[in-house]
Amino acid sequence: MRLTSKARGFAALTVCLALAVGLFAVLDGPGSRATASATIPGPVLDEPAGSSVTSETAVLAGGCFWGVQGVYQHVKGVSSAVSGYAGGDASTAQYETVGSGTTGHAESVRITFDPRQVSYGQLLHIFFSVVNDPTELNRQGPDVGTQYRSAIFPQNDVQKRVADAYIAQLNQAKVFDAAIVTRTDRDSGFFPAEDYHQDYLNSNPSAPYIAANDMPKLDGLRQMFPELYREQPVLVHALNGR
Repeated sequence: MRLTSKARGFAALTVCLALAVGLFAVLDGPGSRATASATIPGPVLDEPAGSSVTSETAVLAGGCFWGVQGVYQHVKGVSSAVSGYAGGDASTAQYETVGSGTTGHAESVRITFDPRQVSYGQLLHIFFSVVNDPTELNRQGPDVGTQYRSAIFPQNDVQKRVADAYIAQLNQAKVFDAAIVTRTDRDSGFFPAEDYHQDYLNSNPSAPYIAANDMPKLDGLRQMFPELYREQPVLVHALNGR
């Protein structure tokens, strides 16, 4: 229900997104999503503070990468957020192939951040609070398939310990009305998505799909994490001098 190729995607986008909005109420209506029973707490376990490291990378998958990228581009301390594919091989890291749901890839975002300004645990706090519904299996809202799964791709052993501990913490606290299905998957590489996917939320904030599914996430970031929200996003095309 979203664009299927670079060549014909933009011509069909209006029709596809209109269908997405129409289906949103059916696929994502009351009772189909788990809701937080209380304010989602931050992780008890986080990376050690006081490190001299100035740049770190996180890879997260939470449904359509347009919205995931759009949220993290507005987080203080993030220097880059790139849409792409993770979980599969380089040979299948193309949008149409990933869309088959058979490649092992998930639509993902590679986030480069300064841990002195925002910690890995804080990025995960945002992930579970506003980016995706961690109780939806192999889907997010109107998008269905393993390529839309909720997943974390730890880049090192410390990140894996923090992610696993946080999932266990939230499940034990019964923050959601269903069990979290977010996976911590083995890191097998990240492959940037096609250029036309980059900065999509920023370029198309009023597109029906974005307005219905992703702008509420950005509003959630602004309201729930005011200390981490920044108005001016860090854009891929701007970083590339375009």
